[in-house]
Amino acid sequence: MYTVQMEHECACFKKSEYTNNNAFNTQQEAYQYANILAEFMNEEFCGRHKFYGQIAEGDNFVIRVEINATAVSGCSTGISCDVGCNSTDDWTLESTNKSGDESCGTGCGCA
Repeated sequence: MYTVQMEHECACFKKSEYTNNNAFNTQQEAYQYANILAEFMNEEFCGRHKFYGQIAEGDNFVIRVEINATAVSGCSTGISCDVGCNSTDDWTLESTNKSGDESCGTGCGCA
């Protein structure tokens, strides 16, 4: 038997219809389930986390959870407040000053 486990059950997972510790007869079924479930969660959940399937020890697969940096920064471009809306870095796509840009959304007080 092959098992697919969640690394960490976030609030969205706990509220969802999905279950943890699912068993499968073949490695291929478990691998496919882990990757498909991770894809569904990335599409359906709040976006604060990113999920991806990964082979683990023995006959196990795990769905890993990591913080979604874009969601944490609050800006769809992934700019964090240490760079902020006033960034004039010429090495990024964000080379223009965005102070006063109401759509920035980083929460760093530039709007």
